[in-house]
Amino acid sequence: MSEAAATTDLSNLKARLKATWMDGNYDYFSRFMESSAVEFLDRIGVQPGTRLLDVACGSGQLALIAARRGARATGIDIATNLILAARGRAAAEGLDATFDEGDAEDLPYPDASFDVVASIYGAMFAPRPERVAAELLRVCRPGGTIAMGNWTKEGFVGKMFKTFSRFIAPPGMPAPVLWGDEDVVRERFNGGLSDLRLNRVKYRFDYRFPPAEVVEFFRENYGPTTRAFASLGETDRIALRADLVDLWASHNQAAEPARTVVDAEYLEVVGVRA
Repeated sequence: MSEAAATTDLSNLKARLKATWMDGNYDYFSRFMESSAVEFLDRIGVQPGTRLLDVACGSGQLALIAARRGARATGIDIATNLILAARGRAAAEGLDATFDEGDAEDLPYPDASFDVVASIYGAMFAPRPERVAAELLRVCRPGGTIAMGNWTKEGFVGKMFKTFSRFIAPPGMPAPVLWGDEDVVRERFNGGLSDLRLNRVKYRFDYRFPPAEVVEFFRENYGPTTRAFASLGETDRIALRADLVDLWASHNQAAEPARTVVDAEYLEVVGVRA
C-alpha cells in the first residue's frame, strides 16, 4: 500500500471512530460509572494544584472529579459533542477545568506539560497504540505519573466485545483489549516508565433494571453498541440482542429480578515517567 493510500485509510478509520463516539449519549452513559473513576483517582492520589491531563476524557470522566479536588485539570477527546458536554458541566459547577477537542495520538501540548497523565477506558480505543504510549510519555514530566484503566480480554467487557465480533467485521486496528495485557503494556511503553505497577481490578456494573434493559441502555447510549446495531440487518440485530441478553444474564449476580450486577475486570496501569 502506498503512503498516500495508508494516510487515506487512517483518516477514514479515524472519521469512523469519531462518529462512533459521537453517537449515542456517552455523557449520560458514563455517569453510571462515576464511582469507578473516583476510585481510580483515589488510588493515584491526585493532590490540589496537580496538573492533570485526562486523555480520551469523554464528557470529563476523570478531569471533572480531579478539578473538584483542586487539580488543574485538562481533558481531551476526539468527540466534539462530548467536549461540549464537559465544558458545560465544568461551567455549571464553576470548576477550573479546560477541555480540548483532539487526538490521543497527537496531543496538542508541549513536552512535560503535566504531572499526571491519565486515561480510563478511553485511550485504549485509539487505532495506533504505540503512538498513544509515546504521546502519554511525551506530555508527562519526568517523575510524573501515567495511569490507565484498560478492559481486559478475559473480563466481562472483553467477552462482550467478542460477542460483537461474531456479527461485525474488525475495524482495522489492534484489538483495544490488548491494552489489558501486562506484557503488551510493558512493550508499548518500552522502558519509558519506572516503578510500573500493573494490577487487575474489578469494576462492578450495577443497574436497577434487568439484563434485557441493560442491553437496550447500551444500545441507546454507548456509541460502539449504538453503531453496531445500526449497521446490522433486522435478523442479525435480533440475534445480537439475544446473545447480549444471554451474556448479561449468565453473569448477573443480583438476587432481585429487576436488577443487574456484573463484575468486569480491567488492568490498572500506574507508572512513573522515567
